[in-house]
Amino acid sequence: MRIVFFGAPGSGKGTQSKRTGATLLIPQLSTGDMLRAAIKDKTALGAKAQSYMDQGQLVPDDLILGLIHQRIKASDCHEGYILDGFPRTLVQAEALDEMLAKEDQSLERVIYLEIDPELVVARLKGRRVCSLCGEEYHVDHRPPQKPGFCDKDGAPLAQRPDDQEKSIRVRLEAYHNQTAPLAQYYAKDGRLASVHAEGDIDEISLRILNALGH
Repeated sequence: MRIVFFGAPGSGKGTQSKRTGATLLIPQLSTGDMLRAAIKDKTALGAKAQSYMDQGQLVPDDLILGLIHQRIKASDCHEGYILDGFPRTLVQAEALDEMLAKEDQSLERVIYLEIDPELVVARLKGRRVCSLCGEEYHVDHRPPQKPGFCDKDGAPLAQRPDDQEKSIRVRLEAYHNQTAPLAQYYAKDGRLASVHAEGDIDEISLRILNALGH
C-alpha cells in the first residue's frame, strides 16, 4: 500500500507511521530523514538542499519531490511505503499526485490523525528529547527513570525551542491554514481515512490498521 500520514504537530504522525510500517512490512519515509541522508551522502540533491538551508531558506518543493522520487524507486518500496511529513500544502499534494502518476502509481490511503489542539499543546509542552541520541520522553506520560536524563545513555534531556507553548500555537496556526485543507482534497476521491488520535498508543495503532483494512 502507498499511504500518507498527516495531522497537526504532536498528533503522533511519526510514531504511528513507523508502527504501521513495521506491521505492514513497508518502509516509513520521512522527508526530514531523506533530506539528512542526502546531505550526509553528498548527493547532488543533497548539495542543492544544503545550499538553501545554509541561506536560511526553505528547501523548494521540487527538491523534496526529487528526493521522494528517488527513494520510492528503491527495492524496499516495491510493495508500498508510508510518507510522513509530505505533503503539507495543497500545491504539494497536487504535485505529488502528478509525480506518482508518471510512475504509474497513486496514493491508496491517506490517514488523517484528528486530535484536540489543546491536547497537542499539553503533549508537546511536556516533551523532552535526549541531547545525544534523540530519544523522546514526556514529563507526565513517559518520564525517564532518572528525572532529566536519558534512560539509554544518561545524557541530559532538553525541551526543544519549538515545544515552548508560544511556538506550539504558532505551529498549530500554520498547520490550520496550510495543511488542514488536505483533508478535503483527499476526501473528494475517497482516499481519506480519519482516525481519532487520542488515547492509548496501541489503541490508536489498531484504529489505523482498521482504517487500512487490516
